[in-house]
Amino acid sequence: MEYAISHSALPKLKADCLVLPLGSASTLPEALPDETRASVQAFIKTGDFSGKQGQVSWLHNPPGVAARRLLLVGCGDKTELDGQAWQRLVTGTTRQLLASPAKQAVLMLDTVSVSRELDWQVREGARVAEEASYRFDDYRSKPAKAAALRKLTFWHAQRDAALRQALKQGRAVAAGTALARDLGNMPPNDCYPEYLAERAKALGKEYDKLTVKIVTQAQAEKMGMGAFHAVAKGSTREGCLIVMEYKGAAGKPVSLVGKGITFDTGGISLKPGANMDEMKFDMGGAASVFGTVKTVCELGLPIHLVAVVAAAENMPDGGATRPGDIVKTLSGQTVEILNTDAEGRLVLCDALTYVQQKYKPHTVIDIATLTGACVVALGSHAQAVYANDDVLRESLLEAGQDTGDRGWPMPLWEDYQSQLDSPFADMQNIGGPKGGSITAACFLHRFARDVKWAHLDIAGTAWISGGKDKGATGRPVPMLTRYLINLAGKG
Repeated sequence: MEYAISHSALPKLKADCLVLPLGSASTLPEALPDETRASVQAFIKTGDFSGKQGQVSWLHNPPGVAARRLLLVGCGDKTELDGQAWQRLVTGTTRQLLASPAKQAVLMLDTVSVSRELDWQVREGARVAEEASYRFDDYRSKPAKAAALRKLTFWHAQRDAALRQALKQGRAVAAGTALARDLGNMPPNDCYPEYLAERAKALGKEYDKLTVKIVTQAQAEKMGMGAFHAVAKGSTREGCLIVMEYKGAAGKPVSLVGKGITFDTGGISLKPGANMDEMKFDMGGAASVFGTVKTVCELGLPIHLVAVVAAAENMPDGGATRPGDIVKTLSGQTVEILNTDAEGRLVLCDALTYVQQKYKPHTVIDIATLTGACVVALGSHAQAVYANDDVLRESLLEAGQDTGDRGWPMPLWEDYQSQLDSPFADMQNIGGPKGGSITAACFLHRFARDVKWAHLDIAGTAWISGGKDKGATGRPVPMLTRYLINLAGKG
């Protein structure tokens, strides 16, 4: 969808729909022509619109403006909306517009008070509007009829150059989120490690500052990535490490490392059959890395970024790793594999070592749909945020709070490390039933002790299970991109 900013006089502003967000005690803005205000006031007096939150009313052929329709959207009885309420308002409004015949709509920014700045309203408004209009119809023989809506304009009474930059950021983040959702929603027979590698190469051709390197499964094994190879070798699909380097600045890079298990059967420790189809979403961390890279490229951020995706299928064939096997990681540490369904940490640990050895990043953030224990702990609203650096943890949490893509801080205490003790190797790959998300993070921390590091467990946020809304969410692209934008000083 196309987005724009306007401060043109409302009587001359041509559109199919003018959207007026109004609360129970809102005063109609002075920018509206007198006859338009009188018409709306008369309609409100009839009792058909009270401003109740979520209420919508359509007025056709309103006097005084060129728009063919007015859409009144209720904002509730609060005198000021917080950021999340604004995002919900724009999401709901977009869905109303998508279901209407309107091709062009104008959303007025001056009718309700919002606790966030105007540029934030535009940035997040464009992002959530684009997310609300997202569709994945690639595999339907007869896709549903496309919505009529083609353009959404944000209107403010005064010219403000900052709003155009905000709009650019919002659209770029939305584009990255859409890419992450597309990859997550693809079926695993089409989205497998080699396919992800090809998508990375395509991104490299699209953006001049992005270079892509593929480390094959054979190369990874030869380099000593025993943990990664232990997972990948159970599938007829070859695994690989995908390295995307964006050079928007000199100096040491920041690194993102994504878990890219394109399908997870659990391996020999086979998962139950119910809902196993959703294990195509186990590459949600990798998808978010792809989406973040796209946004960074779209915005041309002045940063040095190295993104690594550890891509593999976890399958239970005759060559698959067994519970009880011991493997040697790229770091030299050995791991006793007690459960082959704890495979994400195995591919990630070698990827973490690889990026530190090859690129010397100042900060590393890994992203993974890692544990069901995280879903039990936090549900689907917040991703778990672990970090060995307080400033990094707070920066990620603030980025999540700013975008509504929220995280929650989790402990990384040494007390939990003993749960990973093995009688036969340096460690085992599971820590027992207690604190499963925490011990998984503690496992990864053993491979990132000498660098500023954070781990995002997105098992509860990367996708929505079941029902008509089932599908990938694209999280945590908004959190990651906001963190990187802030890091680049472009917030």
